[in-house]
Amino acid sequence: MIKIEDVHKHFGSLHVLKGVSLSVNKGEVLSMIGGSGSGKSTMLMCINGLEDIQQGRISVDDIHVHSKKTDLNKLRQKIGIVFQQWNAFPHMTVLENVMLAPRKVLGKSKQEAEAIAVEKLRHVGLGEKLTTFPSRLSGGQQQRMAIARALAMSPDYMLFDEVTSALDPQLVGEVLDTLRMLSHEGMTMIVVTHEMRFAREVSDRVAFFHKGQIHELGTPEQIFDRPEKAETADFLRSVL
Repeated sequence: MIKIEDVHKHFGSLHVLKGVSLSVNKGEVLSMIGGSGSGKSTMLMCINGLEDIQQGRISVDDIHVHSKKTDLNKLRQKIGIVFQQWNAFPHMTVLENVMLAPRKVLGKSKQEAEAIAVEKLRHVGLGEKLTTFPSRLSGGQQQRMAIARALAMSPDYMLFDEVTSALDPQLVGEVLDTLRMLSHEGMTMIVVTHEMRFAREVSDRVAFFHKGQIHELGTPEQIFDRPEKAETADFLRSVL
């Protein structure tokens, strides 16, 4: 599991995370919702070790993420992360982009890496785009390529940071359908999202972040239909 215990994060004098505690079990889908600047994306970066923390502890399968003894490169093979921006190499084809990490990080042969990349690209519906360059893909296809690239590392956990926020509305659905597919397959996922319908339909639990804290945590039915905190209800009224 992913276990977060009393985590504090500062950027200079700005106290971004204020004592966040949370556990995410294998096979669970947790959606993080809340306003901009509430700490959701920072929490993801801390889970993956991309940001340090000033207090508390984050462990992934009992490995202390921020311990000086932890090999973060090895740990990150267990934790795939997909950002708002897809960040592909423009001079490489879709297939070559997805092959890169299995070859360079996992030490796979070219033939092995290609087989993995083809499988993952077909899995996210890009089997006909193998020789296409990223600039020729739609925004939704670019994000699905980024998901395939993360899946090519065979992670145990997937983190998604507002992966639909930069997309045109008509392209959002195809990316969310890919996340739904992964959830049905049992992938453990933490999803920072502004897509409330997705959070309601797919999540096992929803965490509402407010001013650097988890203000409310519960099932989608509880959070959306019976919020206990006034701040949760106010946020939902503003976005629904």
